[in-house]
This record gives sequence, structure tokens and C-alpha cells, in this order.
Amino acid sequence: MERDPHASAHPCIFCRIGRGEIAAHVIHEEDEILAFLDIGPIRPGHVQIIARAHYPWFEDLPEPLAARIMALGQRIARVQKQIYGVPRVAFMFTGGDVAHAHAHLVPMVEGDDVTSRRYIVEETVTYRPIPTPPPADMADTAAQLRAALANVS
Repeated sequence: MERDPHASAHPCIFCRIGRGEIAAHVIHEEDEILAFLDIGPIRPGHVQIIARAHYPWFEDLPEPLAARIMALGQRIARVQKQIYGVPRVAFMFTGGDVAHAHAHLVPMVEGDDVTSRRYIVEETVTYRPIPTPPPADMADTAAQLRAALANVS
């Protein structure tokens, strides 16, 4: 897919975050990608990585850009393992909430932190509102991840 020629005017929330129009707790930024804390984290330290340009789905990403997202995800995962003492980090492109290619990195505290409906026994699953940590907690988490990421290659 070609880059959206109107990307600078795109109303997508992730495009707006990528342009700096909406504040985010940034972990890492480059010319084409941005990593920041998820505002409704599955676990503390849950990070999203986006392409600054608007590509609706991960399969639309140019391969070199997808590779950059993956490489940054690997670096962040190493830091998350160190900070949160977890044996693994989930990396996934979901696209469930926002039609803008984005990856999630979730420190896996429990085996079902990210799971499939196939594993849920109950017919009716209930959900709660997405918990949003206080801004000060988000700022502290972002600072800790940024500092650790600066010391990892």
C-alpha cells in the first residue's frame, strides 16, 4: 500500500499522536515510528509501537518499516523483561480498536494476559471499563522504560 498523501491531515488518533497533536507517554521515537504507553494497559509497561504514517493494517506496512517496528519491539521486550521480571513479552499486531497499524508489547505476568476466545469456557464474557492509570504513574513508567531502553542495544 502506498503512503497516504494526506497523512498530515489524517484524523486517526494514532496519526494525531504521531504528529504530536495528542500527548502520549513516549518511550522511543524515530522518524517513521513511535513507541508509547497504552492508556488502557493490560499490565504495567504495556507499550504500543506505531508507524507515524497511516497504514490501516499491519499487512499494509512496507516490509522495511515492519522490520523496524519488530526490531524496536525486541529491544523494548528485553527492557520489559528486566524491569518487570517476566519470562516473556507478548508482541502482537491486533488492529482491533484503531485502524492504524500498531504493535502491542505486553509483559506477560499471567499466561492468560493475552488470550483467545477459544480458551474461555463461559458463553457470555463480561468486560469492565478499561482501567487507566493516573498520569503520574504513566509518567513514572514511561521514564523507567526510556531510561532502561537508552542502555540497551
